[in-house]
Amino acid sequence: MKIKNKKLKIILIVSLLIIALVILMNFFYKKANKNLNIGNNLSKKTNQEIEEYILNISSYEADIEVEIESNKNTTRYKIKQSYVSPNIEKQTVEEPSNIKGLQTIYDGSKLTITNTKLNLSTVYENYPYITDNYLWLNSFIEDYKTSEKRKLYEEGNQLIMEVNLEANNPYVSSKKLFINKEESKITKLVVQDKNQKNIVYILYNEIKINSLKKEEVLAFKLKEISAKQY
Repeated sequence: MKIKNKKLKIILIVSLLIIALVILMNFFYKKANKNLNIGNNLSKKTNQEIEEYILNISSYEADIEVEIESNKNTTRYKIKQSYVSPNIEKQTVEEPSNIKGLQTIYDGSKLTITNTKLNLSTVYENYPYITDNYLWLNSFIEDYKTSEKRKLYEEGNQLIMEVNLEANNPYVSSKKLFINKEESKITKLVVQDKNQKNIVYILYNEIKINSLKKEEVLAFKLKEISAKQY
């Protein structure tokens, strides 16, 4: 009888452990799945949820290709960008080769322009923060938030957020941000004139959203300061 009771206790304990393990696994699975959906996964969101998600981006880092059109020629760049709300920005040129390594950083008050090849820097103290920069996603977001002339629509598998700027700028008619819903990815940002000609075309080869902190963007400055002290 004692042996039988002992076996029942063992079976009960094992059963409880299995149930507890299943509950824990289910909890962590749901939590991981929730985090995945909150992150850069836009495929299961409605158009309005995607719009809200974009407008609430607090930081991003991106590898972009840029084409800037003028009356005379087209200039192409490859650039790395980092941004942390409200006004921390870092940009490094990778191409063309003649300005490779040119780096601009705004830390909230100072603008630093560095030529990493020549190890030369210029610092502008108390530099006013300028949001009207067509190369930055956060500039588009600010324009979209503050404009009454904006719209959200679909073309194929692309969701497009468009803002009209003609009232504020005679040379720029609109900005359009394209989001591929199937790939869950911001794909491009286009700035057009009143004739719907592209002035700036930005292709996002890679973008990571809400993964940066201010300290990470400005980390290189701390290293430079430490190096100069020794």
